[in-house]
Order: sequence, then C-alpha cells, then structure tokens
Amino acid sequence: MVDKKLKSFHSDYIIDAYNILGSFFEEEKTTFRVYAPHATSISVVGDFNNWDYTLNPMTKITRKGVWECAVSGAKLLDRYKYRIVNNDKVYLKQDLYSYLNETDGKSSSLIYNIDSYNWRDEKWMLNRTFKNVYNLPINIYEVHLGSWKTYNNNDNNQDSNVNIKFLNYRDIALKLIPYVKEMGYNYIELLPITEHPYLGSWGYQVTGYYSVTSRYGYPDDFKFLIDYAHQNGIGVILDWVPAHFPKDDFGLVEYDGKYVYEETNAKKREFKTWGTRMFKFGKSEVKSFLISSASFFFEKYHIDGLRVDAVASMLYLDYDRDKFVLNKFGEKYNLEAIEFLKCLNKEMFNKYGNILMIAEESTSFPKITHPVEDGGLGFNYKWCMGWMHDSLHYISTDPYFRQHIHNNMTFTLSYFYSENYVLPLSHDEVVHCKGSLINKAHGEYNMKFANLRLYYMYMMTHPGKKLSFMGNEFGQFAEWDENIEIDWFLLDYPKHKALHNFVKDLNHVYLNYPNLYEIDHHWDGFEWIVSDDKMRNVYAYIRKCSSGNDMVVILNFSGVTLSNYEIRHKGLKGSYKIILNSDDLKYGGEEYKVKNEVKVVNNRIKITIPKLSGLILYEQR
Repeated sequence: MVDKKLKSFHSDYIIDAYNILGSFFEEEKTTFRVYAPHATSISVVGDFNNWDYTLNPMTKITRKGVWECAVSGAKLLDRYKYRIVNNDKVYLKQDLYSYLNETDGKSSSLIYNIDSYNWRDEKWMLNRTFKNVYNLPINIYEVHLGSWKTYNNNDNNQDSNVNIKFLNYRDIALKLIPYVKEMGYNYIELLPITEHPYLGSWGYQVTGYYSVTSRYGYPDDFKFLIDYAHQNGIGVILDWVPAHFPKDDFGLVEYDGKYVYEETNAKKREFKTWGTRMFKFGKSEVKSFLISSASFFFEKYHIDGLRVDAVASMLYLDYDRDKFVLNKFGEKYNLEAIEFLKCLNKEMFNKYGNILMIAEESTSFPKITHPVEDGGLGFNYKWCMGWMHDSLHYISTDPYFRQHIHNNMTFTLSYFYSENYVLPLSHDEVVHCKGSLINKAHGEYNMKFANLRLYYMYMMTHPGKKLSFMGNEFGQFAEWDENIEIDWFLLDYPKHKALHNFVKDLNHVYLNYPNLYEIDHHWDGFEWIVSDDKMRNVYAYIRKCSSGNDMVVILNFSGVTLSNYEIRHKGLKGSYKIILNSDDLKYGGEEYKVKNEVKVVNNRIKITIPKLSGLILYEQR
C-alpha cells in the first residue's frame, strides 16, 4: 500500500500523504519517512538517540526522494528533527508532516499518536451528512484563540509581574462554546491554529501544516474543543493558508538545500510585502502536501470547513510583484494554482460532503463559488469584500452627506447572486490603524452606538451568510491586539452591555426566522421596497421564505426621526408585528416609542422611524 501511495505521490497527487510521510509510533519501533529529493544523506536525530546523527541513518526508498528509517526506543513526545546533508552542507529541519511541533523560539517536532482521542460527536457528524448549507443559517464568530480570553498568574496569588499566559484548548472550549451558543452564533472560525513561529503573524505564516499550535496544548486538547463545540451544536471552521510560507530556516524553505516546496522561477517565488515564498502548485509532491493537509483536518479533527486565505495571491502572477512572468497564454493567471484549487475543492467535497470551503478573495475573478464541472473553482462560499468596503465607508460618513453615496448600500445586490457570499466584518478591519468598528461609525458617543446597532441590523437582514470578529459584539473601542485579551471589562458599562444584548437578540432573530437565510442565493428571497430615497437615507426591503410569511426591514440611516414615513408595495398585506427595534431603550436607544403592530392599508404602511434606527417587521396571519 505504501509503495502504491508513493507512486501516486510522485506522479499525480494523493489526499492522505499523512498516512505515509511523517512519524508513525509503535511500541517496538517508530517509523520515519521524509521527502527530500536533493539530499545526499539524512539521519533522524532526537531525544531517543541523544541527537547523535550516526545512530539512525535513513534509506532512500524512492528514486524521486522519499527516505525512511525505523527507530527503536522512541517514546511519545520525544523531540526530533531531520539532519539533511546536501553537498557537505547540513540542514536541521522539522518534520513537515509532524502532528506536534515546538514553538516560541523552539523548533523541534514531537512524536505523537494522532488517533488516541475518543470522539463523542457522532450525532453532529451524522446530521452534517444531511445538511444543505445553502438554505441553513450560518452565523460565524471569528476568534483568535490566544486573545479571546487569557489568564494571569495573579489569579493564583503569584508575583504581580508574571506575564499574561494562554489558556489551554480545553479551558477555552469550556468558556468559548457556551458563550457562542448563548450569543446566537452557530459557527466559530479560528484564525490559523496550524503551527506558526511568530505570534504577530496571527497564524498566517505557517510552518506546521499538520500540527496545531502547541501554545494552547496538544492535538487531543484541540480535538476536545471541536468535540465540545459539536456536542453543543456549534460548527468549526479553520483559517488555512496554502498560498505561501515563511522562510524560517527549520521549516519548508529550501528544505534539502534546494527548492523543494517553493517556486523555482525567481519571478514567481517571493511575496515581497509578506517576505514569504509561494508554493509550486503544479508539483505533484506539493499538491499532495497541501491537499492532504486540508484532508487531514477534516478527517482527524472533524472540522466543518476551511476558510482559504489569500486566494487572490494564488490566482494572479503579478500579485505583489514588480517583475512577473505571464502564463503560456500571455495572461496574468496562475494556471497551476487555479488547477490546484479545483483539485482541492473537488477532493474535499467528494470525500467529506456537506462542508464549507470559503475563499478569502478580493477580486472579480469569475466563478469562485461555481462547481468545478461548470468551469468554477469549486468553493461553495466567498467573502464579499466589496460589500464590506462599501458599507463601512457609508457608516463612517456623516448622515448629512450619505445621500451622495446612497448606492454604497444597494450596489452589492447588482452582483450578489453571481456567487455565494459571506458578509465579513473580520479581524482585518480592526487592525493596522483602521480603527475598531464602533470607531468607524460616525458621530459622538451615543450616535456611534446607534449607528452600529443599525449597521448590524442591515448586515444580518441582508442576503448572505454572516461573519463577525470577536469584540465587535460589545463595541470594543481599541483596535485588536493579539498580545492581550479583548476588552471584556467594557461589559460593565451600560452602553456596551446594551449593544451586547442587542447583538444577541439580533443573532437569534437571524437563527429563528428562515426569511433571513432560507432563500439566500437568488432574487426569490429578496425584494426592494425602498432603494432610492437618498435624501432621507432610507432603505426598506422584503425577505421571503417558503412558509409564505414575509419579513419587512426598514432602515433609517439619517440623523432625523421620520414621522409617518410611508412605504408601499403590492406585497404588503394584513398586519405586521415589530419583532426588533434597534432604538429600543433596552438596547441603549432613545425613549421614542414605536407601535408594536402595524396595519397595511391599500398596500401601504405608515410608520415612524426614529433617527439612526432600524425595524424588523414580521407578517401576521
């Protein structure tokens, strides 16, 4: 079986390379296999042989460069590396297929049994088989595990100068999952937990494509987090970075002294802004390495989706490059990367069924979320970066001038049904001097909160799945800092607590009303009532579902209360109950009272809409 797999590893690609490469622990012996095609000799060195390179030399078992040896006496959690020699130069390298690696200044791999965990999420995994993610709610809470919550050794009455430390995956699970469930999110998306040497990269410069970061514990601890999430009805999406890798000397870079995983062409190889290397996507062994990494997390960790980072950097040969080479057709598209992405998505959906494959892609490249057989890349969702940029510009503008950019809030619908979209308010929008979301909202203190509540209502009632970064839900004023936990103390302040309650109630409206998710990908689920009242900054629309009860959303982005505002539409009939008012006192709004029930007369509604507020109405039958 190994010989057959290795043949495909070299000639095409395989999706389970982790079953033949890496370290495989048994009581009597541990087998090591590594791919290093240019090496002249390799030894395994580690705790089990006192790092003596003469004791465990490896044998080359394939002509194209896979090496193997068996070691007696190795124990679980023993540290090790490969000592690779090429033309008398020596390189000490991590095992790129290792399940566990050191971090924060240390760089050895560790022997680990990846199959020892006893899963308890059978019901979730079975139910997932029958899910249709397109007509179900997807409300994602984006999390950086190291700074969502931390603990300080002061809590244990130790020295007050001790630094803040990370929680273990298990501790995080017991705090994070109940919180997410209570708040009305049904997925978490984790910034990359694959091993990365530099915390400040947020995990986007990866050295361990098969190892979860040891900052927060062992692989079984991370499995507990996912298992606990599933038992509580929460799906788990991982950020995954197949576009590029860092140049740490113990990692992928020039792995055996020559270019193994990176592009050999200098005009393709480097991303100058990130200081990283691009993978050689057309190489069989590289495709096997990356596609198997994705498969590994679905199979061994039971994850529910991958958000694939920096897809645009993969698609275009001129991305972040002054000098670049065109493809064989004289175009800027990276044909090898495009084919890799098609293979990735095809294989993941074929093997794992109803999962999420989400592209973080910011250009107009066509058919990102169309099936491969229909000429698409095969993702089932894409971040809608245009919606995010346009709408954030709008809420940062003084209401008096919003009339001039009225189409910022409507333009998305002109292209929205060409792809399947997630609306993202991600970590990228609250760093690097961009300001927090509440600081983007125009106005003084109270006005900012009103603007933000209204904006969240617009987001949650707009077609598309949803994503919001931690801290957004209670109006954190400070930009996100990966070195400290988010500002939970703000919940002691009335305005922040009220916003937090509003987001929770809004999230549960989203989860509980099929109008907001069931018909999400074509015009049958959405209809404009008011789209062009730019002088009064008003938008109104209908959201529909298969049950027949309509939902009406009315948004007043002006700084003036609109009395007896009239909307008319042939679809308005009977009466509507207001199920959420962003200006309610309990959410930090003003004292103006809005009637709980609105009657339709001759397909018309007259209603008073407080300034900077939104109303969600539900048809009564």
